[in-house]
Parts: sequence; C-alpha cells; structure tokens
Amino acid sequence: MAHILIVEDEGHIAQMIEATLSLGGYTSEICSDGTQAVDRILSGAFDLVLLDVMLPGLDGFAVMERVASQGTPVIFLSAMQQVADKVRGLHLGAEDYIAKPFEALELLARVEVALRRRDKGRSVLEYGGIRQDLGSHTVTLNGQPVALSPKEFDLLRVFLQNQDLALTRDKLLSMVWGYDFAGETRTVDIHVQRLRQKLDLADKLVTLPRIGYRLEH
Repeated sequence: MAHILIVEDEGHIAQMIEATLSLGGYTSEICSDGTQAVDRILSGAFDLVLLDVMLPGLDGFAVMERVASQGTPVIFLSAMQQVADKVRGLHLGAEDYIAKPFEALELLARVEVALRRRDKGRSVLEYGGIRQDLGSHTVTLNGQPVALSPKEFDLLRVFLQNQDLALTRDKLLSMVWGYDFAGETRTVDIHVQRLRQKLDLADKLVTLPRIGYRLEH
C-alpha cells in the first residue's frame, strides 16, 4: 500500500489524519515543519503528500514550489477556503485541495483518486516480482519474460492500477474489452485464470463471490 507523508503542525489533526489513513490501509509519517517537509519529500520516500498551508518554517505554498519538480503527488489540506487559495494551490501543481474541516471518508476518497491518477501516469508498473512496461508492451516475472495476449496484458494493467479494489466482471469487461463488447462475463474468468497461471497470482488475485475479483497488495 502507499506510504503517505502528513505535513501538519497541529498534533491532534495530524493524529486524526494518521488514524484515518490507517483505516484505509495506508502507512504514514507526520512532519510538522515546512522546511523539514521539503527534505523529506525530495527524498522520494513517499507516494503522496498531504500538505497543510499554514506551517512553521515554510508555508505549504512555498513547500510546493520547492518540491513540484520531484513529481510526488500533493493534496493540500487547509482551513483557507478562499477560491484564490485553492486556485493557487492547483496552479502550483497540487493534485487536489481539501478544505478543513473534512470527513474521514472524503479524505480517503480523495487520496484514492490521487494515487490511482499517479499510477495511471506511470509507464512501468510493478507488483512483487511482476514488472509491466506499458511503453515496450512487455511483462517479466522475477526477471523472466512472460508472454501475454493483448487482452491479458490490458487486464493485468487494470489490476495493477487498481490494487486492493473490488472490480466487478462487468467493470472489467468495460475497462478491457469496451462497453460495446458483446461477450459474456465468462470471458473475464478465463483471462483471470490465465493471469493466475502465468504470473503465479493464485493467492493474490482473489475471487469475490457474486462480485468479481481483487488483486491484493
């Protein structure tokens, strides 16, 4: 699961965010100073940053200016609710801007969207010993090439980009075969079985009875 940096100087809020992320299955660390946050973000150790605007040292906007080129997605969390502040944060390159106070479920939903957007922008996806290169259209397992059909390749991409999410058969059909596909959901089952066999995913690509499938992290 993703590792997230919480940049927030109010201890009780930081702890609430940490607990919320834990419920979503994410790991996190807390930083309370803008200057220190820059160094930690630039280390590349985090998949996402939740960044308060009002901070000691450097404010959130100044932090964003210094780390934007690093590429780690950032979501601003702020009590500053003026449209101009939101626009400024987004223009600096943030993925999102959430006004305080916010509900836990809203935060988790925004985090999930930001992480999925990040994954979809990657040209190389990795999971355990699996490495999928979207540019060269190749897949390896523990360094050894694995031959996949075009639909198997696309189905693998969908699972890797949506780890730990329940995906219905109809959803998989629309994402891989297209909305106008005239086949049956059995097509999905066959391709999932092939992925399990070729990529040693029997224990990780699990069946959800009457629903579909989930690739567990």
